[in-house]
Amino acid sequence: MQFPSPLSHGVLVSRYKRFFADVTLDSGEEITAHCPNPGAMLGVNMPGLGVWLSRSDDPKRKLAHTLEMVETPDGGLAGVNTMLPNRLVAEALAADAIPELTGYDVHRREVKYGEASRVDFLLEKGTGERCWLEIKNCHLSRTPPLAEFPDCVAARSTKHLGELEAMVRAGDRAVALFVVQRTDCDAFSAAGDLDPAFAAALERAAGSGVDVLCYACHMDASAVQIAHRIDWRR
Repeated sequence: MQFPSPLSHGVLVSRYKRFFADVTLDSGEEITAHCPNPGAMLGVNMPGLGVWLSRSDDPKRKLAHTLEMVETPDGGLAGVNTMLPNRLVAEALAADAIPELTGYDVHRREVKYGEASRVDFLLEKGTGERCWLEIKNCHLSRTPPLAEFPDCVAARSTKHLGELEAMVRAGDRAVALFVVQRTDCDAFSAAGDLDPAFAAALERAAGSGVDVLCYACHMDASAVQIAHRIDWRR
């Protein structure tokens, strides 16, 4: 996914109230940016870290800038925009860039399923085969090169894993796809100390037939795209 224009660079002053980030741009201008991440942002929310921001010229927006990436202490990049992975996966599906998810004729978004939930994608073949696909953004890494999810208690994500299990029991395929927006990670693990319930649910889902896929991204100030599969360390 190409950004409409190259990202602007600055330094994080403060991330607060979940959706706001004060940043000093390299030009010296001080701005408040939208932070599209409701999580803890553990490890990538410290004042002084370099950040990259996109800008919108939409006059209806209250904040023109959006926080996209944070420079990690080890010199890598972490993508913190939790809205981005679904767009990245949509592009990858259209380009057959995820081998495990090719062969589906229809890619439907936000389809109702489970208990008042909407799956990120429902993939369908002309033969009637279906695949329910949930996507999770992963930007946590406490010990690179290991990426982890979640960075705080993620009850909603745990619920989604149970709903994927139900789809498998009904005879369909189900996949949990972790999009690792880190340039310094080559493996993935559940953060069981931060959310034991999620870690247990992931193991249970995998044991019940839910496919668990983890993909790293290529990232720079001009574009982000799904790159290659990485190992799930259990």
